[in-house]
Amino acid sequence: MDFGISDEQRRLCEAATAFGREVLEPGIEERERAGGFDRSLWRQSGEAGILGAYVPTEYGGQGRDVLTTILIMEALGAGCRDNGITLGLNGQMWAVQEPILRFGTETQKQRYLPPLCAGEWFGAHGMTEATSGSDTFALQTVAVRDGDDYLLSGTKIYIGLGPVCDVALIFAATDPDKGRWGISAFLVDGDTPGLTRGPAQRKMGLNTSPMGEVVMDECRVPADQRLGPEGAGLSIFNHSMEWERSFIFASHVGSMARQLDEAVAHARGRRQFGQPIGRFQSVSNRIADMKLRLETCRLLLHKAAWMMDEGEDTKLISALAKLQIGESFLASSIETMRVHGGRGYMHEHGVERDLRDAAGGVIYSGTSDIQRQLIAKLLGL
Repeated sequence: MDFGISDEQRRLCEAATAFGREVLEPGIEERERAGGFDRSLWRQSGEAGILGAYVPTEYGGQGRDVLTTILIMEALGAGCRDNGITLGLNGQMWAVQEPILRFGTETQKQRYLPPLCAGEWFGAHGMTEATSGSDTFALQTVAVRDGDDYLLSGTKIYIGLGPVCDVALIFAATDPDKGRWGISAFLVDGDTPGLTRGPAQRKMGLNTSPMGEVVMDECRVPADQRLGPEGAGLSIFNHSMEWERSFIFASHVGSMARQLDEAVAHARGRRQFGQPIGRFQSVSNRIADMKLRLETCRLLLHKAAWMMDEGEDTKLISALAKLQIGESFLASSIETMRVHGGRGYMHEHGVERDLRDAAGGVIYSGTSDIQRQLIAKLLGL
């Protein structure tokens, strides 16, 4: 594994940071207060080549390797304070586009990937239900075969981009008696009769990325929109989660780098008792810990990307990366607020936004406790 980056990768990272700062970040205060979402930012992200960075060119992407794509997404987070939109971008890339690329038919790839990569469509990943959070496969949503179609009925909750999705990857039981082995995956168009996209729900943070329910009432889906064969839902879900755990926090690592830079600058410039506060050990120790967390997270993230490019098994590294980055972003967000003192607590300065945005990272895409259980299982415990 080479820890250096090429001139081309450096150029792409600089462009991503500038795009995040100049295009995605402006207006974040208004969007957050309104709990709103700007579709034009999604389209511009597609036009900039971000959404399709690693998707092959024949499907509307840029055809880049995974590590280069992760470097781009990390740089995007460093330039953009809107953690909601960067999380949404990563969510669609890894939990929707990747499964279509891996398991889709040629027709499905040609139909869905170009508009998703172009930012013309939003893609949602629909697994979670009221009865199936950490108990992933305790699904109540069913898909009943009806000739050349399936009739889907059920309610998915806490679905990122659900309220605005143009296509949703929905997991449903086609043979409930088989449990997890009887689950199948479907690509459901957002305008399909019988499908209702609920309103965006207010959250503690990440309010610029809409989340809500996707409800199906005998929603008729053609059989050729099933992703993979019947009963393949378990494999498809596990595959998508391996990618999502590995990379959904890529931009958060960039946010942690921005936090560190701002904390160092504040500790140098803020004076108390006749000297910069950075000279007080209680402050400098916090900043040293922030640097350690950043570098540890970056190493895990980049190693996961490198292993994906090499075709290696990433089950363990993906759980490690998700756990470490989720916990570290929350811890460093708390420390950043403490370094900034009263200023860090005030909404107008934006420091506290990272803390609110980071809190969800120990819950979604598999809680930190679930990641620890998975790690222990993979170690043979």
